[in-house]
Amino acid sequence: MRVASAPHGHVYIQHLADPDTSDDVYRLPDPTPERSVPGAPWWPLVMLDVEWINEHAHQFDVFHLHFGFDAVAPAELERIVSALHAHAKPFVYTVHDLRNPHQVDPAIQDAALDVLIPQADQLITLTRGAADEIERRWGRTATVIPHPHIVPLDLLDRPRPEHRCVTVGLHLKSMRTNMNPMPVLRTLLDEIRDRDMNLLIDVHTDVVRSEGTHYNAEVAQLLRTVQEREDVRVHVHDFYTDDDLWDYIAGLDLSVLAYRFGTHSGWLEACYDLGTRVLAPSVGFYHQQHPGVLSFDWTDEGQPEAGQIAAALDEVEKLGPWRATREERMAQRREIARAHDEIYRTAVAGRPS
Repeated sequence: MRVASAPHGHVYIQHLADPDTSDDVYRLPDPTPERSVPGAPWWPLVMLDVEWINEHAHQFDVFHLHFGFDAVAPAELERIVSALHAHAKPFVYTVHDLRNPHQVDPAIQDAALDVLIPQADQLITLTRGAADEIERRWGRTATVIPHPHIVPLDLLDRPRPEHRCVTVGLHLKSMRTNMNPMPVLRTLLDEIRDRDMNLLIDVHTDVVRSEGTHYNAEVAQLLRTVQEREDVRVHVHDFYTDDDLWDYIAGLDLSVLAYRFGTHSGWLEACYDLGTRVLAPSVGFYHQQHPGVLSFDWTDEGQPEAGQIAAALDEVEKLGPWRATREERMAQRREIARAHDEIYRTAVAGRPS
């Protein structure tokens, strides 16, 4: 089975294959875009183009879209799906994002989903809650296939580093559109004062330097005022390499996700791989990815419920281990590969030649 996977190079797609054997699914490598972006050499998606489909339709049996279509207009998505069906190629779509974390206006993603979901030959999503929303909004059934591991399998059994007290981490990254870290950060700064805890604040360089692409004066000022506290560490850096990221996550006892909106989280999966608890807002379907994710609500004013964050900080010290095992993720990979193979074959059988 030859699959044009858009994209192919992302770690999620790399971990859809059976880890033990070479299965019957061959995913085409990403064509190289003229100008890729750091951290996503597969974007923009060359395959997501009518001319590419017309020229290469003989090279694949199934077209499988995941993400990366943010800049593609709904009318163009319509043309792309029509081109696939004109070549009798089934279209499979995995609904990762019901709400795009990079877009302020949800109507943009909604318009794209209004094209993709009704016309897909097969739909996949990652959680039962997302599947229920797809059923409610579009009357379509999506197969639920959970998110695979993010961290390499050979690191899943690596011992966690030891440290004296609980370390809580909040990574501001590059202040992605769906993030609302400042009120969460202020709450954490208040709550850890009277606890035997450290707070590690990470942020990308482009947020705190005035010439940076995502410069935020409020963030820069607050970080300057708190870095003298003994229980707070501020770490300003460029994008982590994968190895740096795994070391960072493994060094935390609790990773706090300050997302205003979203659907699923690969970061959460990496935390589970490495044994770092997650505190996530009650938006999207983060809490359905794995049992044991701690929770807080946003108020109508966009503030986190401080009492819920305080309760989570109290609880994290009492909770037992929360970590995937290599065996668990290997077994999950086998089932994920089997499920995708079945979906591809069902899609091919249902599309007239």
